[in-house]
Amino acid sequence: MTTLEPRIYLASQSPRRRELLAQVGVRFDLLLFRSGNRADSSTCEDPLPGEQPDVYALRVAAAKARHGTRLLQERRLPLRPVLAADTTLDVDGEIIGKPRDDTAATAILTRLSGRSHRVLTAIAVKQDERLEQRLSISEVRFRRLSLPEIQRYVSSGEPRDKAGAYGIQGFAAMFIEEIRGSHSGIVGLPLCETVLLLREFGYPV
Repeated sequence: MTTLEPRIYLASQSPRRRELLAQVGVRFDLLLFRSGNRADSSTCEDPLPGEQPDVYALRVAAAKARHGTRLLQERRLPLRPVLAADTTLDVDGEIIGKPRDDTAATAILTRLSGRSHRVLTAIAVKQDERLEQRLSISEVRFRRLSLPEIQRYVSSGEPRDKAGAYGIQGFAAMFIEEIRGSHSGIVGLPLCETVLLLREFGYPV
């Protein structure tokens, strides 16, 4: 008699989140959403008027987890916990997401130069009617950056799909003077909070 290994669903297209889950031995299957013009309106990442960054991150993560659970039912897939996450930057109370183009990436990095900002990563786990969430808040300080090095970084293409136009696990590590909080949370999935939350759902990690 064989016993099936426990698995979850990861509702994310981020390769960084996949790598982080694999790092701590969580077994998962990807649950991919439609994107672009075919994206589901319930997973829209546009901020609501006056929405605070922490509220925004939690709302979007929860929406992704709920949508993922609906997809399981529609596709008649085995019902397991669905993990979703959302990462955003808080700069003076303003939500800073992914840059729409290289010009926006340059503007964001110029704004981050020589100062601190907060990185918020919300996680949500949903199974059946139960939804639980956690929020990781970290502080990152950039050294002062010159325009040429910002432009070189933007031309590398690395900022294009990243909240705040940078990836701490990539070339942008050389911009960072100090972090306070969760390194994995800044990358995109706070492993401490994620593991503890999965345990609450009975996942043996």
